[in-house]
Amino acid sequence: MIIHVDMDAFYASVEIRDNPTLIGKPVVVGGSPSGRGVISAASYEARKFGIYSAMPSREALRKCSSIVFIKSRMAHYAAVSRKIRQIFFEFTSLVEPLSLDEAFLDVSGCKRLFGSGPDIAQQIKTKILAETGLIASAGVAPNKFLAKIASDLHKPDGLTIVDPADIQNFLDPLSISRVWGIGPKTQQKFTRLGVQTILQLRQLDLETLQSNIGDSAQHFYNLARGIDSRPVVPDRITKSVSHEHTFPVDIYDDEVLTAWLHELTDLVGRRLRRHDIFAKTVQLKLRYDDFETITRRKTIAATHSTKTLFETASQLLSDVGRHSRRGVRLIGLGTANLSRSAPRQLSLFDQEDKNKQSRVDEISDSIRDKFGQQSLNRGSNLEHEIRLRPDPRIGNEE
Repeated sequence: MIIHVDMDAFYASVEIRDNPTLIGKPVVVGGSPSGRGVISAASYEARKFGIYSAMPSREALRKCSSIVFIKSRMAHYAAVSRKIRQIFFEFTSLVEPLSLDEAFLDVSGCKRLFGSGPDIAQQIKTKILAETGLIASAGVAPNKFLAKIASDLHKPDGLTIVDPADIQNFLDPLSISRVWGIGPKTQQKFTRLGVQTILQLRQLDLETLQSNIGDSAQHFYNLARGIDSRPVVPDRITKSVSHEHTFPVDIYDDEVLTAWLHELTDLVGRRLRRHDIFAKTVQLKLRYDDFETITRRKTIAATHSTKTLFETASQLLSDVGRHSRRGVRLIGLGTANLSRSAPRQLSLFDQEDKNKQSRVDEISDSIRDKFGQQSLNRGSNLEHEIRLRPDPRIGNEE
């Protein structure tokens, strides 16, 4: 039996818990509406106005003038998430986190200790509320696909159980938008076939699906029947680690871009080291003022050294070139090709340098863990805090 636990409006709920004066108000976590911010999370009071995550903050303000904007505190949310995850581990070691606010749990072998799947789900919800003051919704089902749908059906504070003998009655009335992999474009294809519900999807034979949908036909055929054989994988290594930043004004200055690249590299390197993961691919992302987005990547020896990551990313930025003097609205730094394998043994001098860098990373991580990300800054990072230089093509007017 699989349980999917999903925290209700997690970031916003944490902020409301920490500041009870926000109770009952439309609260969103995200960027400022005065810039190019987007919504990361919206309370249920905000959602009544049609506000949702990934919506531009300016649009959210237009929908609700009394909305309360709160800047995200990712380190704080991660700390709360770790407390919730520890509660999961009190019931089963088979926990597969999907993000800070949701996870799959396989409780098939826990009946003698804690009772049935629904009993365990209720115990988890009760314990989360008691120990964190936060509300979770849960779905209990024979597999991950069904459990994920179930947890989302009766939010907030929902608990939905899918009986193995009643799977089709559960699925059939639901919209095909509930099926993993059916986005807006795929949904348009199904609409042309007259398919709007999972029942109608299930009534299509595999040959019709293949001729109209292509390679995903078997996937949709199985899910429409509630078939999902994927196990809960408790020790999954993430596929990538990345951070990016959207500027309030377009940036034309290489030094400012380099300063931000330094800060993003600090964040990525710290996350890699925290999870003892090494990266073999470094990727730079730039989005220009006309919304064209480019990526450049380079494969290197496995590392989680901030110095090595920055040197690689800086070279990628240099290789892109700034000859066109186009404004940059977003910069991102990502790593991929991750593993838990340590890099190969280096030469004596290289090893000495690596040990020095590891010590620097260790000390900086320790300081930031204790006093926060902004407690330690490189001198170059002051560049992006004190000025955002205007387009050089229009002179030096302030």
